[in-house]
Amino acid sequence: MNIVQMLALIALGYILKLMIKDDKPFDYLRILVNDFLLAFFIFGNVASKDLVYLLSIKTVFLYVFLVIALSLGLSYAYGRVFLKDKKWAGALMVLSVYPNTAALGFPIASLFLDDITPAILYSTTNSMIALPIVTFIAAHYSSGGVSIKRSFIKVLKFPPTIANLIALAIVIAGIKLPPSLLDPIRTIGWWSIPLLVIYFGSRISFSRFQAKKLLEVGAFRIAVPFLFVFLTLRFANQDILYSVLVEASMPPAIAANAILAQYKLKAEEAISVTFVLTLAVIGLFMVLKILGV
Repeated sequence: MNIVQMLALIALGYILKLMIKDDKPFDYLRILVNDFLLAFFIFGNVASKDLVYLLSIKTVFLYVFLVIALSLGLSYAYGRVFLKDKKWAGALMVLSVYPNTAALGFPIASLFLDDITPAILYSTTNSMIALPIVTFIAAHYSSGGVSIKRSFIKVLKFPPTIANLIALAIVIAGIKLPPSLLDPIRTIGWWSIPLLVIYFGSRISFSRFQAKKLLEVGAFRIAVPFLFVFLTLRFANQDILYSVLVEASMPPAIAANAILAQYKLKAEEAISVTFVLTLAVIGLFMVLKILGV
């Protein structure tokens, strides 16, 4: 899916919302995507990897951990010190940790690279690590952060998280599933991407949009990772630099917004902010490409 197709599907979702004027069909769409298709997509992609793959990533693999730790740590500290609204603090952490590395990251990476394999490695590894983290954060903060045990139980009721953990266990155990099993799973799961984008478009509303929240998410999800990667990798191999720079600086994932909606955690505010940041990031990297940076 390229940038034009993604924006067209967002527009389609928004138009459908204006035409239907009923949230129930879109709630059913979210359930279909979150509880079924996304689980297939994650399992098929993670289970197809092996330990050799995990050990071959090197710099890319290291930066996935560094960027997650940086964004999570800073957004958590900011929320603890400056935010009185604890639910928004939780949403901010989710949005800061889970970037749109595939649907948006791959097309943008292709602007700078002929081979986007390192970007794909970053995206896949990031999803493996970020999904259980953000699901726990969303579950924990949606319940007021009262019980860690109850938050873990809520996480384990979320099918994509279960699919991710099972697939990781298969990879670590060295089990190689046959293509005849994985290919249909990935084919079914792929439909989660366009349907998530349509759902995202259907939820866009600026009634709760706040510039302050836009700046908060933009800082921890985009600005800080961009500067960190650029300053520490600017003398590295160009394929590695641009792959990590693009993927680490993407706006929040549409799936992150779907998870916030799943746990009723500031989803409307998050979606409006994500939409604006998505347009801003597309513009930013288009300008960098034109300038030849």
